[in-house]
Amino acid sequence: MRFELTTDQRDFAASLDALLSAADSVAAARAWAAGDHAPGLALWARLAEQGLTMLATEATPVELCVAFEALGRHAVPGPWVEAAAYLPVALGREVDGVATVAMPRALDADVADEVYAVVDGVLHTATATAGAAHVSVDRTRHLFDVTPGDAVAHDDLGAAHDLAVLATAAQLLGAGERVLADAVTYVKQRKQFGREIGSYQAIKHKLADVRIALDFARPLVYGAALVSTSSTGERARAVSAAKVACADAAYLASRTGLQVHGAIGYTQEFDLSIWITKIRALVTAWGTPAEHRARILDTLVGSA
Repeated sequence: MRFELTTDQRDFAASLDALLSAADSVAAARAWAAGDHAPGLALWARLAEQGLTMLATEATPVELCVAFEALGRHAVPGPWVEAAAYLPVALGREVDGVATVAMPRALDADVADEVYAVVDGVLHTATATAGAAHVSVDRTRHLFDVTPGDAVAHDDLGAAHDLAVLATAAQLLGAGERVLADAVTYVKQRKQFGREIGSYQAIKHKLADVRIALDFARPLVYGAALVSTSSTGERARAVSAAKVACADAAYLASRTGLQVHGAIGYTQEFDLSIWITKIRALVTAWGTPAEHRARILDTLVGSA
């Protein structure tokens, strides 16, 4: 099957890319990491106006993946997976404002209007515990312990979890694409021994490997988005395969991007660090690669 986005989906992707390119998402991410949430919340409001928080309930998973790929490509801060993928499905409604859920810790609970926690497979309201913040390798990810409150009515948490995994995979795909694009731009500019370093075969091969990995991961993301939600085993296998492939491809992109940039790639002041640390955090978010590989195996053995 040849899968391509529709004209409307491509236009949606282009409009998001244009909005985020003009919004200086890098500055918003740096401010968010430093504790200044104002630029990030302003960007959140603009994206919510574009309908991102209602995609999980009003659109298809394909549009959701289009949006999250753009969020990853532009390193947009905030608990987007929780508020725009998990909770709308879990609650059966669009959430108002910023929302997050603890799994077991809550991302950006200090700025969320609604905080939830999943305890023993049941969704509860929750409150962030003052001072109980945890550091992430991605400085824009602020994790908090929460105190669960009352249980709330919820829909299929399994379907909500799988959509969150798929959204995370799409974010990784977008982040990997951005790192590759920046690496290609850099190797065309940086010169050693009178030649652009991108002219050396070794660097060409490394970048080509990243291109192939990302191209192989993308069909798994959009293929998983087309799997029927009624087929639990097939859905689980598809989204886990997408998460594993995107995590591997994005991580390869980050390692290669760091290598071709040399020492400057290690510096916090250089924008590349925003995507490298985000990729490292997202690789294990919503399930580690080992957990998802085990789930794929379980679905295959169970269907044998």
